[in-house]
Amino acid sequence: MTTLPGPWGAVLYDTTTAHVRTAPRRPAFRHRGCLWLVDLDHLPPVPRPLRPLARFRPQDHALEPSGEELTIRQELERYLAGHDVRLGDGRVLMLTQARSLGYVFNPLTVYWCRDGAGRPLCTVAEVHNTYGGRHRYLLPPDPEGQGETPKDFPVSPFFPVDGHYRMVLPEPGERLRLTVHLERDGGRAFTATVHGTARPAGPAALLRAALTHPFATWAVSLHIRYRGIRLWLSGLPVHPRPPDRQGSPDRQGSPDRPPGRADNAPPPPPPTEEVPTP
Repeated sequence: MTTLPGPWGAVLYDTTTAHVRTAPRRPAFRHRGCLWLVDLDHLPPVPRPLRPLARFRPQDHALEPSGEELTIRQELERYLAGHDVRLGDGRVLMLTQARSLGYVFNPLTVYWCRDGAGRPLCTVAEVHNTYGGRHRYLLPPDPEGQGETPKDFPVSPFFPVDGHYRMVLPEPGERLRLTVHLERDGGRAFTATVHGTARPAGPAALLRAALTHPFATWAVSLHIRYRGIRLWLSGLPVHPRPPDRQGSPDRQGSPDRPPGRADNAPPPPPPTEEVPTP
C-alpha cells in the first residue's frame, strides 16, 4: 500500500467547514481549521519539543474505558470485531484533530479500513458531542464513499434523535471533501461539509498550522457553543436528551479532569450546535 507523504508519513489538511441548517432555515456559517490524516500503524513521530502541539492519545477515541492499555487501532479492532468485521493485517487511515495544548474536541473522526489485500473493508464515522458522549457509525465500503445510517446518538439539542444520516466520506488524497446530510421526515434538515487541501506533515508544517490556527482545538469547541447559544437565543426549540443515550463519560478535556460526572455535578452546559463534522 502507498505510504502517506512527508517526513512523518502523515498529511495535514487546511480545512473549511460549513454548516447549513434548512429546517428551520438559519444562516449558514463557516470556520477554518486543520485536520490530520494518519496511518494507525505509523503514527507521526512528533519530536518531544513539539508534542504539546500534536498528540494522538487512545483515550481521546475509546468509546468506553476498558482497563487495558490499548492503542487506537486495537480499540478500533475490538469495536469492528463486535460487528463481525475482521481487520486482520489490514490498514487503517484516520482523519482527526490531534490533541493540542492539552485539549482536543473531535466532532467527527473518520477511519478508512482496508483488508490485508488493500481492498476497502469499511468506513467508521466516530461522532463526539459536547456533552462528552461518543458513538460510532459503521458504513459498508462504497466506490464513492457514500453510506446511510439511522441517527441514534444525540448530537444537537435542536434536533431529536430521529431521521438518518447520508454521509459522503471518500478516502482523501490531495483534496479532502466530506459531506454529511441529516434527513428527517419532510426532507433534509441539516448539511455539513468539510473541504481541505493537503500538505505533507512534518515539523515545518506543524509549526505553520500552529501559527495559522492557534488554539484550533479549543476554537472548534467554543465556536460550536457560541453558535448553539445564538440559535437558542433566536428562539429555536430545544429537545431534551434521551436519558438512555447520554453518551460515554467525558475524557476529552484536561488530563486532570476525572472521568464521568458526579451525581451532584452542575447542570449540563448551554445548547450547542449540531456537530457531526469537524
